[in-house]
This record gives sequence, C-alpha cells and structure tokens, in this order.
Amino acid sequence: MSDASDVMAVTTPAIAGMRIEKTYGTVWGLVVRSRGLGGNVVAGLRSLAGGEIKEYTAMLEHARHAALDRLKAQAAALGANAVLSLRFDSSELGQTMSEIVAYGTAVLITKE
Repeated sequence: MSDASDVMAVTTPAIAGMRIEKTYGTVWGLVVRSRGLGGNVVAGLRSLAGGEIKEYTAMLEHARHAALDRLKAQAAALGANAVLSLRFDSSELGQTMSEIVAYGTAVLITKE
C-alpha cells in the first residue's frame, strides 16, 4: 500500500516515461464547506463593491486541497501510486455551502 503523500496526481491521461501496470478505477475526494455567519456577512458586504471576495477564495482553495488529499488517500488505500485525468468539480448546496470534489483514475505506474 502506498502512502498518500507518495501518490502523484496529474490532469493528463498518461505520464511520460511511465507505464500503467494496473488500473484500480475511479477515486474521489469530497469536501463540503460553509462560511460562518460572520464570513457570509463580510463577503456580502464585499460583493456590493464588486471584485474578488477573498473570504470565499480562501475557503475554496482550502477545500480543493482537502479534496485532493482525500483523493490521494483513497488511491493509496487501493495500492495506487498515481491518479490520472485528475479533475475538480464544484457546486453550491443551498446558499451557504460549497461542495468540491476531486476525481480521477487510480493506477499503479512504473518506469518504462
């Protein structure tokens, strides 16, 4: 079993110089986050002026990292050392929550 920190995750369907030895299938990492009431108030006030809403940017950046960590942990638990065709998707749940999912194909790769 691989360690999650050793799992390589790439957006490409292959890695130059590497051969796919085994495909484990789809893996994902899912995170649902919500800004607290104070964050929503500050973000609402910032939205009146226009421009970037830094509170939401930071929240989504942290959520993407958490989703990626969970994806790598799931891949490692299967015995994979790489995830190919990595993608992120996001959606809103209600008016206060954001869902971030990272997904891809877990594989075992070796040098050619």
